[in-house]
Amino acid sequence: MKKVLTLTAALSVLASPALSAAQAATTLQYWLWDSNQQPAYGQCAAAFTRANPDITVKISQKGWDDYWSGLTTGFVSGTAPDVFTNHLGYYPQFAANSQIVDLAPYIARDKLNTNIYYPGLRELWGRDGKQYGLPKDFDTVAIFYNTELLKKAGMKPADLANLTWNPKDGGTYQKAMARLSLDKSGNTGLSAKFNPKQVSQYGYQTGYGTTFNGQTQWSFLAATTGWRHLDKPFATAYHFDDPRFAQTIQWIADLGTKGYAPTYQESKASDDALFRAGKAAMVTNGSWMISDYTTKLPFKVGIAPLPKGPNGKRMSMFNGLADSIWVGSKNKDAAWKWVKFMAGRGCQDLIGRSGAVLPAIPASTTLALAAFKARGVDASVFVNQAKAAGGTFYYPISDKASEINDVMSSTLQGVFSGQSKASAVLKGANDKINNLLK
Repeated sequence: MKKVLTLTAALSVLASPALSAAQAATTLQYWLWDSNQQPAYGQCAAAFTRANPDITVKISQKGWDDYWSGLTTGFVSGTAPDVFTNHLGYYPQFAANSQIVDLAPYIARDKLNTNIYYPGLRELWGRDGKQYGLPKDFDTVAIFYNTELLKKAGMKPADLANLTWNPKDGGTYQKAMARLSLDKSGNTGLSAKFNPKQVSQYGYQTGYGTTFNGQTQWSFLAATTGWRHLDKPFATAYHFDDPRFAQTIQWIADLGTKGYAPTYQESKASDDALFRAGKAAMVTNGSWMISDYTTKLPFKVGIAPLPKGPNGKRMSMFNGLADSIWVGSKNKDAAWKWVKFMAGRGCQDLIGRSGAVLPAIPASTTLALAAFKARGVDASVFVNQAKAAGGTFYYPISDKASEINDVMSSTLQGVFSGQSKASAVLKGANDKINNLLK
């Protein structure tokens, strides 16, 4: 992930004897951070150049941290890419700083049909009549589990298919974690003899989630209590002072003490290192991890739905990436053609067949599910979650996301490390955050 890779569609261009050097006059710089998606987008770039022989696309992949620091530097120095994969946590700031192009005029000019995506995806990227990206994929959250450890515990996939959760005793979700946890004497977490300080296998691994969104760590639990980050995108009041949120956070913080999950200190370096090492039986993560978990680990990984919470529903954050155009690009028309291509069936079908992620267009997602199935992976849980009535909620989109994240990060670190109780510190953090948005 930290190695910078570059692809170009130039080979397909050079293969055409009718193409002159003058025709291939425009080269677009395109950035993405996910190495799993890079080969598939290389296919898209080649297909795009075949349809637009005067434009080539140079794709660069950077690891997550380097990606955003590189973009920020590029905006200032004038060296940012023409087009880049954008995230809901970053685009409001880019838009406020006039660093990305409003696509609404292009969409209107070309009479582009933007109703082809999963409901809500396009709207996430719009504000005050402006559109800052076109959807490329979507993601929801589910449980990934080690099938070998499940079998050794005498459990079946059906045992994870209808889990329940509540913040008081954790429901059958916590019982499954306990059953899959072992201490060094071979006692499970269900045994009175279980030693939570001498654990050899954890039933669950969590990264705890010291960010303001908690996408894969706690948001899917807190939402089932009726809690929401915000009442709507760009609302100016967060609800981190809600007692239901505090109860959820405290339940997660206590998992390490119970011995069902590694402590916060043990998980700080990686959300899933012990799961990858076969020392944790379950982990919750997003659909973007399907390919990684099912092709790169030395054991078979299964996928189970999220637990149902107090409201009787499974709930997942609904997130989606989009491609944006840098306002400083000298090739905006060509950049728009590339963005439009990536957001259409031509590219999204290629992405779907690659099995890298779940595309934003339902028909293309069907191709992705078929690609996963051909590998022996049933990824339908993620799509079912997206389609379930009331089964999703939006990523918390707001201004000053970076400052908000700083406040929540320091606060949640204190809770997860055992230095403070959630009920004692979250109201103060929420007050700070809402004062930022006044």
